[in-house]
Amino acid sequence: MELRRWPRKNDPESIKSRQDEVRALTQNGEVFSHDLTPFAQAQEAVTGVAVIPVSVIGPLEIELGDYELEEPFGRLVESGRGSDRVYVPLGHTEGSLSASLYRGARAASESGGFKTFVLRDRITRASCFVCRSVEDAVGLARFLDAHVAEMRRWLAERVEADPALSKYAKLREVETHVVGPMCHVMWAFTTGDACGPNMMTRNAYALNMGYVMEQAPVRPERAILEANMGGDKKPSHRYFERGGHGKTVIAECTLGEEAVRRVLRTSIDDLLELSWAGTHGAVASGMQSVAFTPASAIAAIFAATGQDLGMVGTSSMAHGTGKRVEGGLNCTIRLAGLEVGTVGGGTTLPYARSWLALMGCAGAGKVYRFAQIVAAATLALEISASAAMATAGSREFFRAHHERGGMR
Repeated sequence: MELRRWPRKNDPESIKSRQDEVRALTQNGEVFSHDLTPFAQAQEAVTGVAVIPVSVIGPLEIELGDYELEEPFGRLVESGRGSDRVYVPLGHTEGSLSASLYRGARAASESGGFKTFVLRDRITRASCFVCRSVEDAVGLARFLDAHVAEMRRWLAERVEADPALSKYAKLREVETHVVGPMCHVMWAFTTGDACGPNMMTRNAYALNMGYVMEQAPVRPERAILEANMGGDKKPSHRYFERGGHGKTVIAECTLGEEAVRRVLRTSIDDLLELSWAGTHGAVASGMQSVAFTPASAIAAIFAATGQDLGMVGTSSMAHGTGKRVEGGLNCTIRLAGLEVGTVGGGTTLPYARSWLALMGCAGAGKVYRFAQIVAAATLALEISASAAMATAGSREFFRAHHERGGMR
């Protein structure tokens, strides 16, 4: 029996054809009840929708930094600071997550709120050039290391002439790594308010094929656009330590003794004991994250705001700290590679644009604000989940999952 080709386009006829084929296999027609026109550009073979419940939690009291990039090297500069009260949308089906994040936000607000900082902004495409020998690979690396400024100029000229390239994906640094006859090349870009993987991929391809393969004194045997050193959707120690694939963001707050006792229903001593045990557990397992549950908050915000869900893994690489200070407990979380955007991709969908607007993060000029809000919300959940785990026998953590986790 010859299989009929599945219709892949997103014109009305193809959509209806797919729906007719799968309707009998679903429990009901709910997935087909929405107008799919706004989703036609979001992905291929659109057939229906998956509706995720969204809670709104807040307010989060946050002191945020204002940031801009200095040209031509893309150094991140803080130009000012301001305070705001923010409500955060969470798209998920995880029992107790929203209540827990709210509790952490409340404890922080009663203690003076969160303070956030953006430290770095880069996104990388890790290409590789396979050469005939180690000598050739070393020669290519030395050539590229010496011609970064020229490559910036070359790419800027091509961008002006070729509409297929992106003017927003600006080359900032080039790093080489030679192993055997391979010259791995880390193209480091900034991409404006977009997360940027598509635009920087186009520009990296132009550099590979138009500059390196045509102008380098050593001609490689093969160019590979992505050769797995770039941290793209794969947690790695390199990017956990250095950042460099997404926004590197830190959030902090100092929890007062009273808020810890009354809101979190635990003690600073118990939280510090948990931090000690959890940090050593992370080290013992070789974990590329030193935190309890950052992925839950990040995934929920990503789902509501049209972010790339494949990037939750790298975006949730986190390093949390806790330190007793005068009057309370200083808590921080560092997200080394938070991959977010406020323009392009799924952020253009109506629901995503609305939830971004709720936070004052829709459109251009908002990506650093958004990154800081994600970091603060992640710390809020971390605080509350840690407090539940820190109770005797982790009783409160068990109760949250027992009572709100859908147990039957």
